[in-house]
Amino acid sequence: MQQTENLNIEAFDPMPTPEEIHARVPMTEVAEKSVLAGRRAIEAMLDRRDPRLFVVVGPCSIHDPVAGLDYARRLKALADEVADTMLLVMRVYFEKPRTSTGWKGYINDPRMDDSFHIEEGIQKAREFLLAVNEIGLPAGTEALDPISPQYLGDLIAWTAIGARTSESQTHREMSSGLSTPVGFKNGTDGSLDAATNAIISASKPHSFLGINSQGRSSVTRTRGNRYGHLVLRGGGDRPNYDTVSIALAEAALTKAKLPQNIVVDCSHANSYKKPELQPLVMHDVVNQIRLGNQSIVGLMIESNIEAGNQSIPADLSQLKYGCSVTDACVDWATTEKMIREAHDILRGPLAGRKAS
Repeated sequence: MQQTENLNIEAFDPMPTPEEIHARVPMTEVAEKSVLAGRRAIEAMLDRRDPRLFVVVGPCSIHDPVAGLDYARRLKALADEVADTMLLVMRVYFEKPRTSTGWKGYINDPRMDDSFHIEEGIQKAREFLLAVNEIGLPAGTEALDPISPQYLGDLIAWTAIGARTSESQTHREMSSGLSTPVGFKNGTDGSLDAATNAIISASKPHSFLGINSQGRSSVTRTRGNRYGHLVLRGGGDRPNYDTVSIALAEAALTKAKLPQNIVVDCSHANSYKKPELQPLVMHDVVNQIRLGNQSIVGLMIESNIEAGNQSIPADLSQLKYGCSVTDACVDWATTEKMIREAHDILRGPLAGRKAS
């Protein structure tokens, strides 16, 4: 008989199980407190028990853990300074969806040389997340691979589902079992239907194939996640953070019988992928809150130590420190200015926000 399976598979390289990776990089008491405090605070904001905003801010992707932790320490100091108006959550993205080809992120290719040592990347990613939480910062990430949460999910406080995956049944099912609040981004064409349907779907119980902590294939049965919410990132060649777009998003959430919880991503199509426009987006959104908006509960910013981005050189020693290798970011000085200005504007308006 001729072979009919695995015809295009070159090899199956064994991976350590989630249980083995947890044993190598165990949770600490300090990190656990950061994770739980971050989750509870975001849940309280979504429930309107906490009038503050949460701001997911940080590099487009992590490629250098030294620079990443340098950024985290700076962000922690800023977080303490603005804690009465905002919860700062560090953006820690390890997986990058690609339109065609390109670097797939720190988990898939930690050596940045197309060697794809995923078994190494998953452990290094866990080590980095642990260090961020031990600094005292909650971490937010994008859930792309449905297996990764078993390795890393205990160290995450907030999860995003991207514009390309909000429509995916796999990601909706996975989100229904995640331990974090989950933000679903609107489609790349700007439409809201995929995201609102995803929020509804993820709120329900599901059963699907996955792995358990021992790495064994299992039927995963979930309870449903009631903390799904909408992330506006622009699309269809236009932004969607303006007052009209926010009103339309509120109407769509009401029609779907969902809470009016909206996060605005200052990057991507909302800034036409021009990082220097992110401060203008944030200022506009903060001004909407100052004028009485009740639905905006969070913001996202792509930020790094240095502005812009860079290509990955053949000689990795030539990489510019603290500069993105994926989407371009605003620099640290701009980040501080954006957040401090928002803090000064929001003190009064947030104190007067109604409980839903």
